[in-house]
Amino acid sequence: MSLLVIASIALVALVFAYIVYGGLLARLLRLDPNAKTPSVEYCDDSDYIPTPPRFLISQHFSAIAAAGPIVGPILAAAAFGWLPAFLWILLGGILIGGVHDIMSLTASIRHKARSIAEVVREHMSRRSYVIFLSFIWLALVYIVVAFTDITALSFVGVQTLENGEKVSGGGIATASILYILLPILMGLTLRFLKLPLMVTTAIFLPLVVLAIWFGTKFPLELSTIFPIGTYEARKYWDVFILLYCLAAALIPMWLLLQPRGHLGGFFLYFYLIIGMLGLFFAGRKAEYPAFINWNASNGDTLAPFLFITIACGAVSGFHSLIASGTTSKQLQKETDAKPIGYGAMLMESMVAVLSLSTLMVLTSNSSLLQGAPKPNLIFSQGIGSYIHELLGVPYAFAVSLMLMAFTTFVYDTLDVCTRLGRYIIQELTGMKGTFGAWLGTGLTVGVPLMFLLSQPSVDAQGKPVQAYMVFWPLFGASNQLLAALTLLGVTVWLWRTRRAKWVWVVTGIPTLFMYVMSGWALVSLCMRMVSAGNYGPVLWVGSLLVLLAIVMMVEAIVAFTSAEKAPPQPQPAPAVT
Repeated sequence: MSLLVIASIALVALVFAYIVYGGLLARLLRLDPNAKTPSVEYCDDSDYIPTPPRFLISQHFSAIAAAGPIVGPILAAAAFGWLPAFLWILLGGILIGGVHDIMSLTASIRHKARSIAEVVREHMSRRSYVIFLSFIWLALVYIVVAFTDITALSFVGVQTLENGEKVSGGGIATASILYILLPILMGLTLRFLKLPLMVTTAIFLPLVVLAIWFGTKFPLELSTIFPIGTYEARKYWDVFILLYCLAAALIPMWLLLQPRGHLGGFFLYFYLIIGMLGLFFAGRKAEYPAFINWNASNGDTLAPFLFITIACGAVSGFHSLIASGTTSKQLQKETDAKPIGYGAMLMESMVAVLSLSTLMVLTSNSSLLQGAPKPNLIFSQGIGSYIHELLGVPYAFAVSLMLMAFTTFVYDTLDVCTRLGRYIIQELTGMKGTFGAWLGTGLTVGVPLMFLLSQPSVDAQGKPVQAYMVFWPLFGASNQLLAALTLLGVTVWLWRTRRAKWVWVVTGIPTLFMYVMSGWALVSLCMRMVSAGNYGPVLWVGSLLVLLAIVMMVEAIVAFTSAEKAPPQPQPAPAVT
């Protein structure tokens, strides 16, 4: 089947869903353009800033659409075929993911832009609040582990392309280090030289491209500098990346995160534009099987593992942290929740379809699919081929450019997760000062470090299994269970304030579906580890997540059966009654 047909089906379905179902959700939530939002009422030009939707949607989209919608669809399609992945991306994004995002954003703005955990505390209990925060922190740990290792994979070895050219992982490592330094220089330039943002961007964006070129000429190959193998080199890079996370979570945001996010945003939009042009004009066809088998080669079954392997792109609990953490403090009007909450999620679904297409053009015997799939390389070679064909850029450099883009997307996820983990530890311990910041960041980085440096799992041949392949199912299951907990929280909120039957259909059914699939997957993973005699920390953390989810469900049932209706909410917007 032509990729043009597949992309057209996805685009039409997502646009239709935005207009029809997005409009219905806006009416059910009674979004009021005249209601005073928290960003307006508490405007301080720091955290609370009324932001026009055309700017806010870009910021929100960049935050939620990192590496998740690239990795998950490729891994799932490689295991089960591209058709189940494609259907879940569309149906999940439209009926669950978009609902999850607009509901969590609206719940936050109706509660003074407080986090979804605070909403849970108000409508359930203090115990639910602590459980929710603990669950979020554990989910963030899994995210850091999975994305750290998959980034380290990009920094080692040499990849031979189809035309015989080679791309060095050491070159990507060199460019990545330079890329970390450039935003620091950009932040200092903006703060002390007071250059306009447009001028500063015009200076530093070409320097990023120059850094990628420099990396191809001076690769930093640890396995050639030191007497170590590729596996050991990856571990060194794991440590380096986690040290970056430690620094990024502690230094001022203006010095690294804000300029890095600004520069990284250009990668995201360039990738989207060139990818969409490639889908529509490169004339590619789907070569990979539409359906392979109900059972994957590693023992996973399509249900539930399809629904937790593809998280971002279909539904992601991580989005609720962004929506209720920063976006709700900038929403200018309540009605902006539709394009920013629901619309941005559907845009991410299109990103997932685009990522899926880079696997669909491969044949089953492609070298990229031998052993564990390499999503970073599949993505980079797929989009790199579009850049080469449409713009005439040398293929090896185009692939290097996309590998660097993939790394920037991961950095965006890693530093946000580490900083959120720090905030949660500080909130749970009550330590708000410097010691609390170091403690929170140290724990959020230290636990992933322990996982990554622990004794590796081995396959049937006794070879080490790549850590991201071990942790991705755990990350996906915990992230999807976080989405279920968020949907559970907003369902309690809506039921206690509205008592409307539509609540059970719009948020209740998605809550139940996500609870069943993610809980099923977590239990299956834990049982598999027990059967293999693997009683390590991964098993205990997975078991703890299941226990926390069960307790949260009990707390929700108590809230649902409570006879009293929720009191008028202390919110700037009109009471939702």
